[in-house]
Amino acid sequence: MFLLGKASAQDPHFSQFFTSPLTLNPAFTGKFYGSYRVMGNYRNQWPTINNAFTTATAAIDFHVLQNSISANDTWGVGFVGYNDNSANGAVKFNYASFSTAYHKGLDEDGNHQIGIGFQATYANMLINTAQLKFEDQLTGAGFTGITSEVFNNATLQTRYLDLNAGFLYNGSSSDKNNFYFGISLYHINRPKQQFTGAVYNLSPRANISAGTYFPVGASNFIHLSGLQMFQGGASETMLGGAYQMVADPNAEKPTSLYAGAWIRLNDAIIPYLGLEFGDLRLGMSYDYNTSALKTASLNRGGIEISLIYVNRPSTDKPMNCPKF
Repeated sequence: MFLLGKASAQDPHFSQFFTSPLTLNPAFTGKFYGSYRVMGNYRNQWPTINNAFTTATAAIDFHVLQNSISANDTWGVGFVGYNDNSANGAVKFNYASFSTAYHKGLDEDGNHQIGIGFQATYANMLINTAQLKFEDQLTGAGFTGITSEVFNNATLQTRYLDLNAGFLYNGSSSDKNNFYFGISLYHINRPKQQFTGAVYNLSPRANISAGTYFPVGASNFIHLSGLQMFQGGASETMLGGAYQMVADPNAEKPTSLYAGAWIRLNDAIIPYLGLEFGDLRLGMSYDYNTSALKTASLNRGGIEISLIYVNRPSTDKPMNCPKF
């Protein structure tokens, strides 16, 4: 107790941050080539530490009023459902978000755009005290004693409204490359979490993300991306990339295999495999802990799965958009 100066923590997030764009930056809303986009993510972090964190999202976004705005502009609307369980299910967060973003074309062909997005989130947090375990319950037979912390098996609950915003620049110099840079800020209004009298204000979270892809040879591509996050006393840096091997480059919707890795500095190495066929892209990654936590996690940081479906009618105007 005397040695502990402070504790730092971050919001739930994904190693495949590029597959959950609406939780990364509200300005990504509607930034895709197609009519609508459906996304899903699942992450099981540190399963050897009593299922420390399991996180899942489902999201959809689409374009609106395309016939009423400039042909080089895009207006997107999106919805996100977000669930995060920790302490083996004793603590549960449920989020529901609405986001919108307008992307303004900077040139005649729409190869360069800037976008501004806003997001409102309703959050509901539950703590099932009957599932919480304390040191004074530990006996020779396991956690069977009675704790001195008296909750009477209550369910503690708090609700709040959260506001987020973001900026995004997206550009292309040809029909085979793309580059982007974005900044977002979450918890702008510093919402309050309150359970038993104590009040905690959520610290704002700032994300800085950037990425690019470009051709290698006749039909393959290299994708690179990075993310820097700050929240309270915590920070996180991720860098990496993937190589895209196109199986049938002459097809209207070619099949591709992605292989690569990202690094979370001072924490984990994250191999990634992806498969794109038709309008679907499936991704899998695994966090291999390299930090001091590997003693407890047995190097098993956690598995993550992502799925993205983009409806791309052949009548749509081709557009190069961020992918990683």
